[in-house]
Amino acid sequence: MSLLYNFDVDTTDDVLKIVAQNFQKRRLEKGISRNRLSEMSGVPAPTIAKFEQKQSISLPSYVALAKALGYTEDIKKLLSEPIYNTMEELDMIHKNKTRKRGNRETTK
Repeated sequence: MSLLYNFDVDTTDDVLKIVAQNFQKRRLEKGISRNRLSEMSGVPAPTIAKFEQKQSISLPSYVALAKALGYTEDIKKLLSEPIYNTMEELDMIHKNKTRKRGNRETTK
């Protein structure tokens, strides 16, 4: 699926790198080693190292790490509000607020 609007020049890899860098900064600011964070979160220390170095982690592990660092509310707020660029898009968002499934796309 292509994006309707893409004014963002960051690639997915750029965003992943920033997220991993921010995570590492927050961990180091709190003076928490990877081993200690592993104990706090239940996420193996090698998984934490892989995330910080290669930006690779599962969503459940990322959430566990964020929770351990005190970012539960920030994680819950992610994607919590609709973003729109036009009034037509806002109207569509309001119309589809109670939808449980996406539109079925047909291919021929």
